[in-house]
Amino acid sequence: MALGGIILWWMYRGMDWETLRVAVTSEMNWTWMWLSFPFGILAQVFRALRWRQLLKPLKEHARVHTSINAVFLSYASSLVVPRVGEVLRCGVLKRYDGCSFTRGVGTVVTERVVDMVMIAVLSLVVFVLQIPVFMRFFHETGLSLGGFLGQFTTAGWLVTAACGIIILLTGYLLMRRFQFMTKTRSVVADLTAGLLSIRKVEGKVAFWFYSLGIWVCYFLHFYLTFFCFTSTASLGYSVALVAFVVGTFAVLVPTPNGAGPWHFAVKTVLMLYGVDGNEGALFALIVHTVQTLLVAALGLYASVALALTRKLKH
Repeated sequence: MALGGIILWWMYRGMDWETLRVAVTSEMNWTWMWLSFPFGILAQVFRALRWRQLLKPLKEHARVHTSINAVFLSYASSLVVPRVGEVLRCGVLKRYDGCSFTRGVGTVVTERVVDMVMIAVLSLVVFVLQIPVFMRFFHETGLSLGGFLGQFTTAGWLVTAACGIIILLTGYLLMRRFQFMTKTRSVVADLTAGLLSIRKVEGKVAFWFYSLGIWVCYFLHFYLTFFCFTSTASLGYSVALVAFVVGTFAVLVPTPNGAGPWHFAVKTVLMLYGVDGNEGALFALIVHTVQTLLVAALGLYASVALALTRKLKH
């Protein structure tokens, strides 16, 4: 939260907030924003349906509505603590449908691997099609590996190495300690089973349809917002695709819903395509805020729905 707050303050410290009020109340075309909402919701629904497919080969039978609400709640909770939702949704299925928590975690990891493959393929295609733009992006933002590593002093390298050794040593000691726990083998077995569940998925066509549908919906959820503003309405889907890919990687920075890094990345990409910096910053702020409110609203709905859900035990 602190990191996201600092980046947002740095980006918007000189903004005229009256401009924001005017844009939201009179200049925006809210119709396109409303039209983007179903795709944001559908992406989460597809994720829940795909997750159920990974759980079925493990004899874990989660109900459709429980799975969907668990995913809704996971996204909302990650607004507070990044990535915590991935664990929380496994706990929801265990509590309401009696599903194994550790197997659930394993399937979530598998899900993320599939997502990484999907976004890697998409990124490669977009990068090849827009090489000049990406080169300009790296140059103007200073995001080059050589330049980053060149800033490391000898002390910096030593501290980095020491941190790496400490992390490895801590992991080794924890694993040795856990070897004496009676449930360790079953936990590892459940995690492994969850990770390998993709091999036994029934209906592989549906699985890959959901996997592709998730990212198509994410993109449309973002792309349709371009038509809300005169500065971005004429840019086209290719520009939106570049901003979408760059923004997706920016979200990996652990801030609530990518707040800060996402704004910076999207604003910078839009500037490369001729959008005024203030207009780009305004676009990023409004779109991110509205879409974050949608995630929070879905999480609130899921909390109420789960409270009314009858618990099952396998």
